[in-house]
Amino acid sequence: MSLTGTPFLYTTIVLSVVALILPLVLWSRMRGPKAVRAAARILMLLFAQATAVTLIFVLVNNENNLYDNWADLLGTGNHVQQAANLGQDGTGGIALKRLPKVKQAFSAADGPGMRAAGGVEVTQLKGRISGVNAEVYVWLPPQYHEAAYRNHRFPVVELLPGYPGSAKAWFGSLKVTEQLEPLMRSGKVAPFILVAPRTNLLAGVDTGCANIPGTVNADSWLSIDVPKMVTDNFRAAAAPANWAVAGYSAGAHCAVKLAVAHPDRYRAAISLSGYNDPIGERNSLAAQSVTLREQNNPYLLLRKAVSPPRIALYISGESGDGYQAGVALEQIAKAPTTVHVVYLPHSAGGHNMALWRPQVPTVFEWLTLNMGQSHVRAGATPPEPSNAGSTHAALASGSASRAGAVRKR
Repeated sequence: MSLTGTPFLYTTIVLSVVALILPLVLWSRMRGPKAVRAAARILMLLFAQATAVTLIFVLVNNENNLYDNWADLLGTGNHVQQAANLGQDGTGGIALKRLPKVKQAFSAADGPGMRAAGGVEVTQLKGRISGVNAEVYVWLPPQYHEAAYRNHRFPVVELLPGYPGSAKAWFGSLKVTEQLEPLMRSGKVAPFILVAPRTNLLAGVDTGCANIPGTVNADSWLSIDVPKMVTDNFRAAAAPANWAVAGYSAGAHCAVKLAVAHPDRYRAAISLSGYNDPIGERNSLAAQSVTLREQNNPYLLLRKAVSPPRIALYISGESGDGYQAGVALEQIAKAPTTVHVVYLPHSAGGHNMALWRPQVPTVFEWLTLNMGQSHVRAGATPPEPSNAGSTHAALASGSASRAGAVRKR
């Protein structure tokens, strides 16, 4: 039975109701020795508590897409087949253009939000460079199948969740396709192909989107294997000008790090409540040594860059949760690097989906402008109630409540 499936949810609801009724019906009707009756009553209470906790966990997990399946929850999943030393650029010296095309079979994805706005497709990808074997979810914009666009190549945005987190979270919890489809049809947002690869590759740890020889090549998985698969199977426009990466929490850190480290692969990055130093996620493999922290800190990478990369960064966060990280990057950025920082008040919702979900339209309008997908001049910012020059402002798009709040890294 699937962890996130409807049958398991209904089963936990039924068991919770049964556990509540049992003591009411049987408490005073117990027969036998006193010790037996006491033991039976204790077991009924424990059963009621266990089912209640399980039901709450299932509801929270389904709302926030923390764990995708039983293997993720129990820490038994491992999606790394090998982790060779691929060198500084993560290619292992392989000429990527000479690799044969990766042809994949896709099927309709299941889960909350996966059937909305035309539906999400999923495939199991074996990364030839990274040695990762994991699922990748793809959503095609409404224009993709229209005759007028049959020769058009579409820009792409990779979507990264937090830790723990499912690749489905952007489609389920953040409702990205439901929010963007009407904006794409109206022309306010460019028709982006949305790609959500698995980032939870090893049991019980966050990879930090890093390449660590002998352990994992998460960077190469996200920035080489997944993009190649997308361009080989869909009418995706060429990198870097037409590629961006977006994330929240730990995924936000990854998004900025990937863009700063690989301006030849990405033109823009979105960071929602992220951080620069990998130590921001205590379970990150990239935080296990000073060397790894330095190699995967976008602030240090940007400061040490021989020449400023041609990338645009959008960073939003509350004080102490993403905002200062954005300001630090903004202060050292030099043209052609641009950094737009949005301050969010603590009343906006905290470190949770309620904060990030309302920002989806705004950040994709910003991507549309800054990736040259509209006629508005590059570098412009959508007329939303965000900030310019990192001044304090209201929530970037709409408002958020504290309902359903769950802190995720």
